[in-house]
Amino acid sequence: MTPDSQPGLRRSLKLWHLVVYGIVIIQPTAPMGIYGVVSNVAGGHVVTTILIGMVAMLVTAFSYGRMARIYPSAGSAYTYVGRELNPLLGYVVGWSMLMDYLLNPIICAIWCSAAAQNVLPSVPYAAWAVSFVALFTVLNLRGVKTSGRMNALLALGMSIVVVVFLAEAIRYIAQVVHPLAGQWLQPFYDPATFSPSRVFRGTSIAVLTYIGFDGISTMSEEVENPRRNILLATVGTCLVIGILSALEVYAAQLVWPAHTPFPESMVDTAYVFVARRVGGAFLFHLLNGTLLIANLGSGMAAQFGAARLLYGMGCTNALPSRIFASVDARTGVPRNNVLIVGACTLVGVFLLTYQSGAELLNFGAFIAFMGVNAAAFVHYKFRSSEKVFLPAAMPLIGLAVSAFIWLNLNHKAQLLGTVWILIGIILYYIMRRAGAGQVKLLEIDESQQSI
Repeated sequence: MTPDSQPGLRRSLKLWHLVVYGIVIIQPTAPMGIYGVVSNVAGGHVVTTILIGMVAMLVTAFSYGRMARIYPSAGSAYTYVGRELNPLLGYVVGWSMLMDYLLNPIICAIWCSAAAQNVLPSVPYAAWAVSFVALFTVLNLRGVKTSGRMNALLALGMSIVVVVFLAEAIRYIAQVVHPLAGQWLQPFYDPATFSPSRVFRGTSIAVLTYIGFDGISTMSEEVENPRRNILLATVGTCLVIGILSALEVYAAQLVWPAHTPFPESMVDTAYVFVARRVGGAFLFHLLNGTLLIANLGSGMAAQFGAARLLYGMGCTNALPSRIFASVDARTGVPRNNVLIVGACTLVGVFLLTYQSGAELLNFGAFIAFMGVNAAAFVHYKFRSSEKVFLPAAMPLIGLAVSAFIWLNLNHKAQLLGTVWILIGIILYYIMRRAGAGQVKLLEIDESQQSI
């Protein structure tokens, strides 16, 4: 067989395929897990935080789409930053992404444990937490993976549940709540609870809703007209998820007004208690079970993604290869890394809350977002002759908005994130001085990073 006749990836994916793929990555129920946390932090106003976050993500999505034109097979933030700005800055972005990969299974396990306690409250949180972490670890050690078709079916099932919830919420609002004219706008602005600092703090958490949209760029080699469709799909996915999420939280806020904050015992799974108010025990258990299954899948995939990234770092001398580049001969799984990530997850579920884990994860995500916007600005303003819409203004707006949200993160998350970055920089120079040469990270399949 000649080289020209070698089989390759077919460019068969259309724009709508990419948008559906993006929705599958992010999940139609994306805002439900963080709803209670954001509501308490922002004094209600979850809709407002979702919409502000959507603006930031839409502008950043332009930068991701544009950079995917330049590096169609890479599809990773640290590649864009490392090649356009500086290799060390690219490494910092990659190191921040590693923190996100480690945090992802932690917050999934925390949420799963809280959801399981909703069904069997007599079982202690610690028992559920250990059980879920062990389940993630054992399944990954055995090389169990969810297929793309299974993920799509799960997303379809979640979409049906969302429709059922919205239908029940509309019925409840019409028959029980009876909002007056001004009350319809309170989810957007309630003068009794509004505070700019609280809303911006809530936004810094609410953007977790959109995490994963950048995974669309990994499909560049299978898309019709990727230079056009990757950008449109990335922006379109953020827009669809933003509108859907706003509808979900708007209905929930009308059902459960902001002047009645969620108690600590139910804040992590607050949305399922809203479902119980509108649809009784049936809808409560339906939504609780749906989100539990979704977070199980996300937690397992996130743990595998973290183990795979550690393996890549071992292969490229960013971490000691003897430990991190080892693969089990029977299962083909990086066993050491799975066990290390499992241990980190087990510690994390007892040291972090869902809120603190989400804020710390967003710290790393916005490091990547700021980096991609900066890379897009440098490339299209100073290096490229290609004519694009607002080559400087668009990424600068994305950089400014991302930086503003990042600065409104909890100070503890900022401190812990900064310490993590400093550790990464120290490790970078240690590995170089040890004779590893140029340290870099493996190309990451960011589609695995979904919540």
